[in-house]
Amino acid sequence: MTVKTAAIDGWFTLDDAQPRLLGSRCVVCGTYFFPPTKGFCRNPDCEGTEFEAVPLSRTGRIWSYTNACYQPPEPFVAPDPYIPFAIAAVELEKEKMIVLGQVVAGVDVAELAVGMPVELVLETLYRDGENDKLIWKWRPLPGPKAAITSTSAGATR
Repeated sequence: MTVKTAAIDGWFTLDDAQPRLLGSRCVVCGTYFFPPTKGFCRNPDCEGTEFEAVPLSRTGRIWSYTNACYQPPEPFVAPDPYIPFAIAAVELEKEKMIVLGQVVAGVDVAELAVGMPVELVLETLYRDGENDKLIWKWRPLPGPKAAITSTSAGATR
């Protein structure tokens, strides 16, 4: 029997239907962080030191993207032979912060566009004996591929 476990503990839920990234929010200024943070607020205008754990948006829009033509170094676990994959920087819908992640298997970088809506899903990164080690990835949502205006970046994309 295969057991599904997180490749990185505490960074995302293992809910197959509605997985979420797990972040933190400063209770003083409301700034969101991913991965979750402790200690002090990284917002230079805030001196907060208390954070609450929060699930982050499951959806967002591609802010930037590229492909990984070269095999990443360890501790990344790559198939043999190495298969290039797409990477997307996604602006989360509610938090308006950028989170980097792989794009689901089978989606080529030529199929992506800035502004494209995506959702968070789980896929197996590698198998370790009887365990599937899962990671979050971005899956394009149905709809137009055309670029949109990004309000957070202050530029037309």
